[in-house]
Amino acid sequence: MENPHAERQAVLLQRIHKNVDKCTELMLELNHCVEEILRANAYVKVAADLHTQHRKNIQYNLNLGGSGLASEGASHSL
Repeated sequence: MENPHAERQAVLLQRIHKNVDKCTELMLELNHCVEEILRANAYVKVAADLHTQHRKNIQYNLNLGGSGLASEGASHSL
């Protein structure tokens, strides 16, 4: 005895397979686009990293110089 739902199941499986193939293709395209964006933003990341390091260096030097100025100011007021 043949399964009465076999034909319907086969049609549904074909539709699922087709949709999964489309989804896979779109995910590959999306992945390619993200890779292009990451490559394009590489220089921006380098610039941001340089800026961050420069800001840290400035803050360090200000803290170093600020503590020296505070002690000099105290000695000048005497």
